[in-house]
Amino acid sequence: MLSSLRDLALSARTAGLGLGAFNVIHLEHATAFVRAAERTGRPVVLQISENAVRYHGALAPLCLGTLAVARASSAQVAVHLDHAEDVGLIREAVSLGVSSVMYDGSKLPDDENRATTREVVALCHARGADVEAELGEVGGKNGVHDPSARTSPEDAAAFVADTGVDLLAVAVGSSHAMTTRDASLDEDLIRAIRAAVGVPLVLHGSSGVSDEGMRRAIAAGMTKINVSTHLNKVFTGAVRATLAADEALVDSRKWMRPARDAVSAEAGRLLTLYGTPLPS
Repeated sequence: MLSSLRDLALSARTAGLGLGAFNVIHLEHATAFVRAAERTGRPVVLQISENAVRYHGALAPLCLGTLAVARASSAQVAVHLDHAEDVGLIREAVSLGVSSVMYDGSKLPDDENRATTREVVALCHARGADVEAELGEVGGKNGVHDPSARTSPEDAAAFVADTGVDLLAVAVGSSHAMTTRDASLDEDLIRAIRAAVGVPLVLHGSSGVSDEGMRRAIAAGMTKINVSTHLNKVFTGAVRATLAADEALVDSRKWMRPARDAVSAEAGRLLTLYGTPLPS
């Protein structure tokens, strides 16, 4: 069933649990992640990034397919437009029926980021969609998601109050597109931001965080956990293994199915991990 991201995230935050948010690059991802949610009884967020839209050349085909998968599922599923810098694309996504959008104004001057984020919040809330956003570049050559970047609790609270966003992405030590799982998160900072900010917190670049590190981050106050690269590694690894085992294979369904099954199994493992609190 199609669900509100805000509602799913607030429920997870209240319970001290994590909400898995996984990137959909093609429809096999959507079906794999929804099957994982159904098996585990956990909610899931299906994310379509602006990069994926550029790859496909249009938003509607992948978005409408993903929405159809979500609506047909017995699980709670939010469909989310991720890292959108184009407000026109956000308008299109909301008109198609997405649950939420992540407006990424982090490259803009702070005043412009806040002003545009407020506009995005107004247009999305008028259509029943939720909004995630982030502060601008606060340090490091890769901006807010450089491992050296850190979000100030005071700045985070002011940004939420100024813009009215429903979720906030923060910089606490992770980085996008990591292929190793050795990122070190600042758990004291997570606790401080959690205490200062009344909306669920989002961790981008979660592929670089170990299982134990992620459980500690969730216990400290992180809620929405974005994972893409790690799951792409699982998917691609299964494709390579299947094709290597049978060089005569030509039917794409016969190498796509094992990859879909492998990434679904790993997504289910992560959903269970995020939904299992640390012992007291």
